[in-house]
Amino acid sequence: MKSRFKVIAGAAAIAVAATMAGAAPALAADPAATASAGATDTGRAAPADANHRHRATNAVKALVGFYNPDNGRFDPGPSWWQTGNSLQVVLDYEQRAHDRSYLPLIEQAVQTLRAPQDWWPQGGGDFRTDSTDDTGWYALAMVRLYELTHDTQYLDIAKRDEAYIHSFWDDRCGGGVIWDIPSLGYKNAISNSLYLKLAASLHNAIPGDTYYLSRATETWDWFRGSGMINADHLVNDGLTDGCVNNGGTTWTYNQGVLAGALTELWKATGDRSLLTQARQIADATISSPALSPAGVLTEPCEATRCNSDQSAFKGIFARNIAELNDVLPGHPYTPWLRTQAATAYAADRTATDLYGLKWGGPFDRSDIGRQDSGASLMVAAM
Repeated sequence: MKSRFKVIAGAAAIAVAATMAGAAPALAADPAATASAGATDTGRAAPADANHRHRATNAVKALVGFYNPDNGRFDPGPSWWQTGNSLQVVLDYEQRAHDRSYLPLIEQAVQTLRAPQDWWPQGGGDFRTDSTDDTGWYALAMVRLYELTHDTQYLDIAKRDEAYIHSFWDDRCGGGVIWDIPSLGYKNAISNSLYLKLAASLHNAIPGDTYYLSRATETWDWFRGSGMINADHLVNDGLTDGCVNNGGTTWTYNQGVLAGALTELWKATGDRSLLTQARQIADATISSPALSPAGVLTEPCEATRCNSDQSAFKGIFARNIAELNDVLPGHPYTPWLRTQAATAYAADRTATDLYGLKWGGPFDRSDIGRQDSGASLMVAAM
C-alpha cells in the first residue's frame, strides 16, 4: 500500500481516551477458547460465542467512532487504503454477527469514496488508484458488500477493479501484477495475493463463471513458482529486479492474505492441496519464534517502530485465518484465535475498547491501524 501524506479537508480530529487496561500475562488463558476446542463443523459453543460477540461488538463500535461522514473515511491521515480495510472489518462483523445495522454507513462511505481521487484522477474512480494493492483492499470489501446486500452495483465495482489490477499484469518474472503503477515497478506478495483472492472471490460470487477462475488459477500457478514462499513456508515481501525472492520482511499480512486467497481458491476448485498450503503458511506463522514470541502474534517492526500501515497487519492475518478456519473440519484455529483475542482484550485495550499495537500489551496509543487490527481480531474470534 502507498501512503497519502496529507489530511483530507474537513476530516474531524478523533479524540480518544487512553485509559490503560489492567496488566495481564503475555498469553491470557481464555475459558471461551478452551470451551471452543470441541466445536463441530456446524457451530461454536454458545457461551463462547456470546462472550466473543460482545468483545467484537464493542471493538467495532469503537472503530466506527473513527468514521467521518463528510469524506467517507475512517482515517483522516496518510493511508487511504486503510479505510478499505476498515470497511472490510465492519462488513466481516456484519456477516459473522448477522447484524446489518452498519450497512447505511458503509453504503454512504462507498458512494463518497468511489469518486475519482485527486492524487490519481486518471483511475476514473471506483477505488482505482496508483497502486494495485490499494485497489485490491476496496475491491474485496465490495465483494463482501455484494454478498450481504445482493446489490449488483457492488459486484460491478469489484469487476472493474479486477480488470484495472489485471491490466498491470506483464511478463516480467514470468507474470504477476506490479505494485507501483506510476513506476510500473516491483512485483510483490501483497498485490498478487490480493488479486488472487479477488479473482477467486468473483468466481465464487458468479454462478457459472469460468473467466475469473482462469485468472485465479493462473495467478496461483505464477505465485507458487515465483519463489516468494520461502523454505520455512513464510511469504517474503517481494521479488528483486532479477526475479528472485528479495528476502524481505515476512509481514504477518502477507501470510494471512495468501492463506485467505488459497481458501477462496479451494472453494472454487475443491483442490485440497490448496488448504494444505494455506495451513502450512498459517502454522509457520503461529509457530515462528519471530512472528509469535511467547505465543502472541507480533509484527516484526514492534521491536523498533511500526508505521501507520504496519500497525494494521496482524488483524488482516487474523481475518484470513478465520476464513481458513471456517472451512476446516473441527475448526482447528478457533482456540488460537480466541486466545489471541483474550490476550489483547486483557492487555492491549482501553476502557473504551480502543486497541493498541502490541496484543500482549501494554497499550500504547490508538489510531486507525491499531483499531482495525484489534477489531478484526475480535471479529475473527467470534
